[in-house]
Amino acid sequence: MTGFLALLDLTRSGFTAPGFAIFTDLVTGWVCAPGRRTITNMITVADPAGRRAHDAYHRFVRDGAWSMNRLWQALATHLIATFSPTGVVEIACDDTLFHREGRNVEGAGVFRDAVRSTVRRVVYARGLNLVVITLTIRPPWGGQPVAVPVNVRVHKKNDPITTIAHAAAMITELAAWLPERTFHLCADGAYATLAGTDLPRTQLTSRIRRDAALYEPAPPPTGKRGRPRTKGERLPTPTGLAEKTTAKDWATVEVDVRGHTMQRQVWTRDVLWYTVNKTDLVRLVIVRDPDRIEPDDYFFTTDPHATGAQVATRYATRWAIEVCFRDVKQDLGGQNPQSWKRRGPERAAALSLWLHATIWCWYLQTHPTGRTWTPRPWYRTKSTPSFLDALAALRRVLWSQRITTMSRSTAEEPKITAALLDTLAYAA
Repeated sequence: MTGFLALLDLTRSGFTAPGFAIFTDLVTGWVCAPGRRTITNMITVADPAGRRAHDAYHRFVRDGAWSMNRLWQALATHLIATFSPTGVVEIACDDTLFHREGRNVEGAGVFRDAVRSTVRRVVYARGLNLVVITLTIRPPWGGQPVAVPVNVRVHKKNDPITTIAHAAAMITELAAWLPERTFHLCADGAYATLAGTDLPRTQLTSRIRRDAALYEPAPPPTGKRGRPRTKGERLPTPTGLAEKTTAKDWATVEVDVRGHTMQRQVWTRDVLWYTVNKTDLVRLVIVRDPDRIEPDDYFFTTDPHATGAQVATRYATRWAIEVCFRDVKQDLGGQNPQSWKRRGPERAAALSLWLHATIWCWYLQTHPTGRTWTPRPWYRTKSTPSFLDALAALRRVLWSQRITTMSRSTAEEPKITAALLDTLAYAA
């Protein structure tokens, strides 16, 4: 049994025996299939002899008696125990749009497409709006952190549950799976209001509005009649506070930005952001480029002990979740499965993200040095593997097992097989 099949075996209890066999074939077919990752294309690779009716795979996705939540629990607990066994668990949150055309796709709607939208022009597209929680892993080869999904929910059009509520529910669920662990969540400004929710054992780092209404802490009760004050004196906005600072107020620190160390100036102050959290102070952190080429960044954290450098570094790691979304869509074809009805679209989208995390888990454990790609003379500076390299490494293993068992041994076999595997491994 390969390490990848051992990872799939962690989920066996969530299926019936026939269901687990279909699940294993479907997932391995998804990994190995070239071209579009439609369910039919996966079947062509996983079950070329037609041992099962093709409808069995489609029914399994849309109506099968299995729970995606149990798959997430098994994988999330394994990932955190393996890659974050001690200390604070670093997680991130964001939402992404999986494009799905057609009015009959269950759960799909028209949403803002963040990838194609700009400050001046908003682009809308039809698809599934997924709220995703990822675990941040710092790979042994260094460089940019890796984000692997650990939970996903679909936010539907006119859904009474907001994306913020979906994120809070998943974090609460993750905390219940790991009752002895503490978490640190990093999210963009759209999820800043999570600072006002009672997330179990979780601190938040996010962007703060440049025009946020900030206040001094509430003064102590005076003992007079009437309700005590809930906030202190009004402060300038974050941009106003930055303008009032002098050169000596800034501290020069080193910040880790996607694996690169950069010098930045930081200024911190504890303030009350009353709109978001009416009782607890947050730590405002303003980050400035010493050369003043880039504009100032404004962050906040609910961690009262965090330094300015830690806040800037933590937020910089959030970019890994954007890389995760790109890899799932481009390299795993997360938007391709042709499933329209009932739970099919939601499950297929979630499985693509689950598979992304499983492949990274296999690769990090099997290839800790990361040196698996084929060196090319026109690309000599590459030093760290991408998700496509991890996917290619797993494809080589799975295809090699299939080819060597089906083919007859000849003198030319190693040379032919190596070239064939290299082509299949990186097939689009």
